[in-house]
Amino acid sequence: MPTSSLAAVLTEHGEALELQQLPLPQTVEPGAVLVRITCTTLCGTDIEIWEGKMTFPGMLPMVLGHEMVGEVIAVGDGANDALGDPIRLGDRIGWSESVCGECFGCTVLRQPVACTKRGYGFLQRSDRAPFATAGLSEYAYVTPGAQKLRLPDEVKDTWASAAGCAAKTVLRAFDRAGGVRAGSTVVVQGSGALGLFATAVASISGAGNVITVGAPPSRLALAEQFGATHTVDIADGSEATIARVAQITDNRGADLVLDFAGAPSVGPEAVAMAAQRGTITIVGSTGPTGEPIPLSAIMGKELTVVGSLNGDVSDYYRSIEFFRVFAERFPWDELFSEPCGIEQASDRIANMHRLGEVKAVIDPRLTSRL
Repeated sequence: MPTSSLAAVLTEHGEALELQQLPLPQTVEPGAVLVRITCTTLCGTDIEIWEGKMTFPGMLPMVLGHEMVGEVIAVGDGANDALGDPIRLGDRIGWSESVCGECFGCTVLRQPVACTKRGYGFLQRSDRAPFATAGLSEYAYVTPGAQKLRLPDEVKDTWASAAGCAAKTVLRAFDRAGGVRAGSTVVVQGSGALGLFATAVASISGAGNVITVGAPPSRLALAEQFGATHTVDIADGSEATIARVAQITDNRGADLVLDFAGAPSVGPEAVAMAAQRGTITIVGSTGPTGEPIPLSAIMGKELTVVGSLNGDVSDYYRSIEFFRVFAERFPWDELFSEPCGIEQASDRIANMHRLGEVKAVIDPRLTSRL
């Protein structure tokens, strides 16, 4: 059993990650497992944390990465997957955030995302035990409360990693919105990984028009491969974006608008683009402030506005099944860049920040020995 793990550590927002050797627990507690990371896909949240848009007091130093897959190399007593089956050495697993199972959110609301002790790998400081719990590391300690899933062979590592946040977040958002009515119009705000996946989900769900709003043009071209019937480039500003959607929909607007962008203008644009009695689902607005939303328009259009926060293990399971069932439906591999080692993680994060790639892929097994 290894005693340490090479990891890329964020010590200051906006700066290059530092390669450090982090200690690993000498024993694996009951319910926990230790995995060798085989794939980590970087998420937009990782980029927002790196740049300092999303931050929490006392969070640094930390290891980024919360979409990952690993091979089990050590198992604590009684460690089971989320379906109750024992986890064994050599199992290929992914895992959702840890939850306590005892708080109001877990027991009364029965919503793991509302757990008051909900933990992500990237909320664990890397200078405190258990040190290595996130994706940009050779090994990860998967805590007892983390909800683990053994993965089917036909779901690729990259797909399974993305299912751990991006895909499950999208599926939960559609569920929170009440689904897609056949033949309806859906606007997807954002052309990153979540927006592109949401475009595919809307298409598969039977939407008549799927309008993906975003940038740059290369992302919008990719959106067409994932089922967009129309794309709108945001380069010309909010008024032009709203006018183009109105034109596409014969001034009726969209039955469902999903925010996967998080720009300050997203709220007012969503309200303006929504149809009478339409639904708006807020997913990507993680920043502290946005432009004012006209409540009178929400009232006048009788809009339904819902929030959707990430996803839980049920959403994770469904996202794995989604990739398994629809493996041949869309060119999923186009979302992912060529894998690289941990020492290149800083460059890949910076490139994602510049919109140079949709999802960077880190395979610690490719890391050069220093």
